[in-house]
Amino acid sequence: MTKPLSVLHLGKYYPPAPGGIESLVRDLAVGQVEHGDRVSVHVFHHENHRQHTMENDRGVEVVRHARTAGFAKLDYASSLIEQIRESTADILHLHVPNPSMILALLKAGQKVLDRTPIVVTYHSDIVRQKLRAAFFRPFENQLYRSVSAICPTSPMYASGSTFLRKYRPLLKPVPLGLNIDRFLSPQESDLIKAKELRASASGPVWLACGRLVYYKGFLTAIRALARTRSGGELWIIGTGPDLGVLKSEVDKLNLNHRVKFLGQVASTVPYYHAADAFWLSSNARSEAFGLVQVEAMASGCPVINTNIPYSGVSWVSHHEITGLTVPVDDFESLAMAADRLAGDLELRSRLATQARRRAIEQFDIRVMVRRNASVYANILNGSYLGSEPVMDSVEVMASEITPRLVTVTR
Repeated sequence: MTKPLSVLHLGKYYPPAPGGIESLVRDLAVGQVEHGDRVSVHVFHHENHRQHTMENDRGVEVVRHARTAGFAKLDYASSLIEQIRESTADILHLHVPNPSMILALLKAGQKVLDRTPIVVTYHSDIVRQKLRAAFFRPFENQLYRSVSAICPTSPMYASGSTFLRKYRPLLKPVPLGLNIDRFLSPQESDLIKAKELRASASGPVWLACGRLVYYKGFLTAIRALARTRSGGELWIIGTGPDLGVLKSEVDKLNLNHRVKFLGQVASTVPYYHAADAFWLSSNARSEAFGLVQVEAMASGCPVINTNIPYSGVSWVSHHEITGLTVPVDDFESLAMAADRLAGDLELRSRLATQARRRAIEQFDIRVMVRRNASVYANILNGSYLGSEPVMDSVEVMASEITPRLVTVTR
């Protein structure tokens, strides 16, 4: 029997703080507890608190640290550094980009870095803030000299990263995962809500979800809606600084009756089950994976995504297998892909079935837990079998997870 490990995750924030990395850290930590490990997560308070707090989240010890200083979006907490130094964890698992946690590890001292192996889940490069990235690079390089493994979230992401290419021997790709059960087997209340949403729509429902920022490509989605022959509505879940720009584009194209800005919703599950397709129109490598695609796929909602060079987006959902892929910033192609799905229900059904299967086999959180366990074991045993076995040797067959297949009348 494998001995339980003690894992200390270092993130930025933790739910209820919103965000994809925040949700991923929670799902991974809870999944590791269910796997039998002892897990703690250290983050900063997403709200203003003067003292650090501790809580238990389904067996995960969550420590939220209060900022004692900050500069240029860099946070400092003396309690965090103290607890890193005192940690007896077998593995320190860092989630980046996260400059504040990198500085905290360096401040904790070389003895800590030499004592405990560090695994990094590399969610994304810092793409747009190039000056900030260049300023921080020496600190990253200093820490990464002590890192045991770097886990990009897809097999191809490192090829487009000048930073990661320097650390090729350390690269062990571990795709992201999430708790897909609620999407595979929605509650009855979610199904009722989905039917109500479906009945309220005039024509096909095209769903998009994410923070309203430049690299999500929502302008492209709005322009594509104007070109669809099949009509329908575009529902956008999320908030962010680009809301005004997006609303101006909607006004310009006279689409106020067809675009719905939904803000934050209590649950995204019924929206995926009501939609004809999920649009991921992102346009930059800041979108390194697109975990929302997995939510859509597990819900049986085909994905229309974009072919971002050296991003994992089009690898998560494959063209003509679990969805359709179009060029970046090409609203005409996005509109044509949507019309194709709207006009070919057999195609949509095939893509939906295969999307569910891929979500189960590749992106369930239990698969990610096993993959990380393989990385940890190889580090602690002092040997590696290479990056591919991390992905191949722990595959889970679809029969291990039996979804309650549901269909919302269209």
